[in-house]
Amino acid sequence: MTKKILFVLTCLFFALMGLMLTALTGCKDSVSNPENNDRNQIQYSVLEKEVAGSASRFGFQIFNKICESARDSNVFISPLSISMALGMTLNGAAGDTYAAMKQTLELNGLTEEEINQTYQSLITTLTQADSEVDFNIANSIWYRNTMTFEPDFIQRNIDYFSAAINPMDFNDPQTVTVINNWVNTSTNGKIEEIIDQIGPDVVMYLINALYFKGTWKEEFNPDATVDDIFYMTNGNNVPCKMMVQKNDYLYFANDLFQAVNLPYGDEQFYMTVFLPKGENVVETVIEEMNAANWEQWLTSFAETELTLRMPRIKLEYEKELKEVLTQLGMGVAFTERADFTRMFQPGYLSISKVKHKTFLEVNEEGTEAAAVTAVEIVLESVGGQLIMNLNKPFVFVIHEKDSGAILFMGKISSPAN
Repeated sequence: MTKKILFVLTCLFFALMGLMLTALTGCKDSVSNPENNDRNQIQYSVLEKEVAGSASRFGFQIFNKICESARDSNVFISPLSISMALGMTLNGAAGDTYAAMKQTLELNGLTEEEINQTYQSLITTLTQADSEVDFNIANSIWYRNTMTFEPDFIQRNIDYFSAAINPMDFNDPQTVTVINNWVNTSTNGKIEEIIDQIGPDVVMYLINALYFKGTWKEEFNPDATVDDIFYMTNGNNVPCKMMVQKNDYLYFANDLFQAVNLPYGDEQFYMTVFLPKGENVVETVIEEMNAANWEQWLTSFAETELTLRMPRIKLEYEKELKEVLTQLGMGVAFTERADFTRMFQPGYLSISKVKHKTFLEVNEEGTEAAAVTAVEIVLESVGGQLIMNLNKPFVFVIHEKDSGAILFMGKISSPAN
């Protein structure tokens, strides 16, 4: 896939994060029409800005890591979705596991209470930021109904993440359908499923779902869309539908790239598009993408008359994040050394997968995007042996080995008379 397409996809990552990032940088006025500065102005607390900034720093890091191994391929992720699913999981982590996850999520310096309260506040604020944009956030926890998890862990995710709690029979194949139906509904039908089967060692899923639909403040005229050619990195050419619009845009260029801000609705959300300039390539621009540069770039946009030619896009993307999250420092959470005792007191739990799926469509009307992140929790083995936790009624037999004689048989319904 061509490098130019990759940049168009990159910008959607910023679209989903745009409101949080502008709140962090305090630069919203520089990317907004001055006449709108008194309209829908959102006041974020210091903590909201700090967690938003943490999400942006985490987002740049994970995006860069994924792109390192996805040269010439589409990449489209939602750092907010990944951060929120792992934020729920963080409430069950302890010790080194908690520290590693907190560091990877760029949340060092904040207390657990501050983290939870700010996620809670951002869920409300972001989903109400722009009445002209449809942006929804949904969280849920699904767990094996034969197990009892720590009440404090469950309650924190109810209180702060508005998580729907669902004890389920994980041995029933229908449970997969129920979970996927929730995903389908929460993404307005754009992502139909996140799991295909439930393994015998899986005990929990923590799932975040996002849905975004924004109409351009200035829509493209479908009559102006033309058949065009897209030039791919491998030298092949492919036909595309190229949308065309001449307008006054917020524009910025340097020696590395050209960039344009495209507002949605009441200009609370933006798509920021980066196009490599001259002989520069997309990898070079990605290498420069970090929170500090992003903050500086946002202050540099100015209103400029511009003819924008932009292809229609429609894609689905899927990525298993275990490897990249391990590279970013939270590998312990995926091993038998993981400590999730605040989730399940006996311990022996670890994360087996962090599965991420997204959907994107860009057309003349605007942008529709969805994301789902599922954190899969499993019951770990200890010393190569499976855990057998006799915390419910069980049967036993006392017998003689050589003769096979059974001396006693019993059922324990309660360990005390």
